[in-house]
Amino acid sequence: MKIIWAPWRKSYITNCHKQSECFFCDMIKDSEDQKNLILYRSTSVFVVLNKFPYTNGHLMIVPYDHVSNLSDLDSEKMLDLLSTTSKAIQWLSASMNPQGYNIGMNLGKIAGAGLENHIHMHVVPRWLGDLNFMTCISETRIISESLSENYQSILNVIKS
Repeated sequence: MKIIWAPWRKSYITNCHKQSECFFCDMIKDSEDQKNLILYRSTSVFVVLNKFPYTNGHLMIVPYDHVSNLSDLDSEKMLDLLSTTSKAIQWLSASMNPQGYNIGMNLGKIAGAGLENHIHMHVVPRWLGDLNFMTCISETRIISESLSENYQSILNVIKS
Protein backbone atom coordinates (compact mmCIF):
# COMPACT_ATOMS: atom_id res chain seq x y z
CA MET A 1 0.00 0.00 0.00
CA LYS A 2 1.24 3.48 -0.87
CA ILE A 3 0.79 6.31 1.59
CA ILE A 4 0.64 9.89 0.43
CA TRP A 5 0.87 12.44 3.21
CA ALA A 6 -1.46 15.39 2.67
CA PRO A 7 -1.82 17.10 6.07
CA TRP A 8 -3.33 20.26 4.54
CA ARG A 9 -6.51 18.23 3.79
CA LYS A 10 -7.26 17.71 7.50
CA SER A 11 -8.86 21.14 7.90
CA TYR A 12 -11.17 20.37 4.98
CA ILE A 13 -12.12 16.94 6.33
CA THR A 14 -12.75 18.13 9.87
CA ASN A 15 -14.58 21.32 8.88
CA CYS A 16 -16.57 20.24 5.82
CA HIS A 17 -19.66 19.39 7.90
CA LYS A 18 -19.48 22.55 10.04
CA GLN A 19 -20.38 25.11 7.38
CA SER A 20 -23.31 27.34 8.30
CA GLU A 21 -24.78 27.57 4.77
CA CYS A 22 -22.14 26.72 2.23
CA PHE A 23 -18.47 27.57 2.07
CA PHE A 24 -19.02 29.99 -0.84
CA CYS A 25 -21.66 31.91 1.14
CA ASP A 26 -19.29 31.98 4.13
CA MET A 27 -16.52 33.42 1.90
CA ILE A 28 -18.82 36.13 0.53
CA LYS A 29 -19.60 37.35 4.06
CA ASP A 30 -15.95 37.29 5.17
CA SER A 31 -13.79 40.31 4.32
CA GLU A 32 -10.50 38.37 4.57
CA ASP A 33 -10.02 37.75 0.86
CA GLN A 34 -6.44 36.51 1.10
CA LYS A 35 -7.34 33.95 3.78
CA ASN A 36 -10.20 32.73 1.58
CA LEU A 37 -8.06 32.88 -1.60
CA ILE A 38 -10.48 35.35 -3.20
CA LEU A 39 -8.66 37.14 -5.99
CA TYR A 40 -11.37 39.42 -7.35
CA ARG A 41 -14.89 40.64 -6.57
CA SER A 42 -17.18 42.10 -9.22
CA THR A 43 -20.76 43.31 -8.79
CA SER A 44 -22.35 39.84 -8.79
CA VAL A 45 -19.56 37.21 -8.79
CA PHE A 46 -16.16 36.60 -7.23
CA VAL A 47 -13.05 34.69 -8.33
CA VAL A 48 -11.47 32.26 -5.89
CA LEU A 49 -8.45 29.98 -6.13
CA ASN A 50 -9.48 26.36 -5.57
CA LYS A 51 -8.05 25.05 -2.26
CA PHE A 52 -7.93 21.53 -3.68
CA PRO A 53 -6.86 22.20 -7.26
CA TYR A 54 -6.68 19.93 -10.26
CA THR A 55 -3.62 21.94 -11.37
CA ASN A 56 -1.98 25.19 -10.27
CA GLY A 57 -4.16 28.17 -11.08
CA HIS A 58 -7.46 26.25 -10.82
CA LEU A 59 -9.96 29.07 -10.30
CA MET A 60 -13.68 29.18 -9.66
CA ILE A 61 -16.00 32.02 -10.62
CA VAL A 62 -18.85 32.07 -8.12
CA PRO A 63 -22.08 34.10 -8.12
CA TYR A 64 -22.94 35.85 -4.86
CA ASP A 65 -26.44 34.39 -5.24
CA HIS A 66 -26.86 30.97 -3.64
CA VAL A 67 -28.49 29.21 -6.62
CA SER A 68 -28.28 25.71 -8.05
CA ASN A 69 -29.31 26.44 -11.65
CA LEU A 70 -27.99 28.83 -14.27
CA SER A 71 -31.58 29.80 -15.06
CA ASP A 72 -31.83 31.30 -11.55
CA LEU A 73 -29.40 34.07 -12.56
CA ASP A 74 -30.78 37.08 -14.42
CA SER A 75 -29.12 38.12 -17.68
CA GLU A 76 -26.97 40.81 -16.02
CA LYS A 77 -25.51 38.33 -13.51
CA MET A 78 -25.06 35.72 -16.23
CA LEU A 79 -23.12 38.25 -18.31
CA ASP A 80 -20.97 39.13 -15.28
CA LEU A 81 -20.24 35.43 -14.73
CA LEU A 82 -19.09 34.96 -18.32
CA SER A 83 -17.26 38.30 -18.51
CA THR A 84 -15.37 37.54 -15.29
CA THR A 85 -14.53 34.06 -16.60
CA SER A 86 -12.96 35.75 -19.64
CA LYS A 87 -10.96 38.08 -17.37
CA ALA A 88 -9.79 35.10 -15.30
CA ILE A 89 -8.45 33.45 -18.44
CA GLN A 90 -6.53 36.63 -19.30
CA TRP A 91 -5.07 36.79 -15.77
CA LEU A 92 -4.00 33.15 -15.87
CA SER A 93 -2.49 33.60 -19.33
CA ALA A 94 -0.43 36.55 -18.13
CA SER A 95 0.66 34.97 -14.84
CA MET A 96 1.13 31.31 -15.75
CA ASN A 97 1.27 31.04 -19.57
CA PRO A 98 -0.82 27.85 -19.88
CA GLN A 99 -1.19 26.13 -23.23
CA GLY A 100 -4.94 25.58 -22.87
CA TYR A 101 -7.90 25.58 -20.49
CA ASN A 102 -10.71 23.41 -19.26
CA ILE A 103 -13.73 25.57 -18.44
CA GLY A 104 -17.05 24.33 -17.15
CA MET A 105 -19.61 23.58 -14.46
CA ASN A 106 -20.76 20.44 -12.73
CA LEU A 107 -24.49 20.90 -12.22
CA GLY A 108 -25.97 18.35 -9.83
CA LYS A 109 -24.39 15.68 -7.67
CA ILE A 110 -24.51 13.03 -10.39
CA ALA A 111 -22.52 15.37 -12.66
CA GLY A 112 -19.76 15.65 -10.06
CA ALA A 113 -20.76 18.81 -8.21
CA GLY A 114 -19.03 18.83 -4.83
CA LEU A 115 -21.32 21.66 -3.79
CA GLU A 116 -24.50 21.17 -5.77
CA ASN A 117 -26.58 24.05 -4.38
CA HIS A 118 -24.24 26.94 -5.26
CA ILE A 119 -23.23 26.99 -8.92
CA HIS A 120 -19.71 27.96 -9.92
CA MET A 121 -17.59 27.99 -13.06
CA HIS A 122 -14.26 26.13 -13.03
CA VAL A 123 -11.31 27.51 -14.99
CA VAL A 124 -8.45 25.02 -15.09
CA PRO A 125 -5.22 25.99 -16.87
CA ARG A 126 -3.54 23.12 -18.73
CA TRP A 127 -0.01 22.40 -19.97
CA LEU A 128 1.44 19.69 -22.11
CA GLY A 129 2.53 16.98 -19.69
CA ASP A 130 0.43 18.08 -16.70
CA LEU A 131 -1.22 14.68 -16.86
CA ASN A 132 1.81 12.42 -16.49
CA PHE A 133 2.59 8.93 -15.24
CA MET A 134 2.03 9.91 -11.60
CA THR A 135 -1.65 10.60 -12.27
CA CYS A 136 -2.13 7.75 -14.74
CA ILE A 137 -0.31 4.98 -12.88
CA SER A 138 -0.08 6.06 -9.25
CA GLU A 139 -3.37 7.98 -9.00
CA THR A 140 -1.31 10.82 -7.55
CA ARG A 141 -1.39 14.46 -8.59
CA ILE A 142 1.64 16.72 -8.30
CA ILE A 143 0.97 20.42 -7.73
CA SER A 144 4.13 22.38 -8.45
CA GLU A 145 3.46 25.65 -6.60
CA SER A 146 2.00 26.40 -3.17
CA LEU A 147 -1.44 28.01 -2.95
CA SER A 148 -0.01 31.18 -1.39
CA GLU A 149 2.59 31.58 -4.17
CA ASN A 150 -0.02 30.84 -6.81
CA TYR A 151 -2.48 33.31 -5.25
CA GLN A 152 0.13 36.09 -5.13
CA SER A 153 1.27 35.47 -8.72
CA ILE A 154 -2.26 35.79 -10.12
CA LEU A 155 -3.14 38.70 -7.81
CA ASN A 156 -0.08 40.62 -9.04
CA VAL A 157 -1.42 40.38 -12.60
CA ILE A 158 -4.92 41.46 -11.56
CA LYS A 159 -3.54 44.52 -9.73
CA SER A 160 -1.20 45.55 -12.57
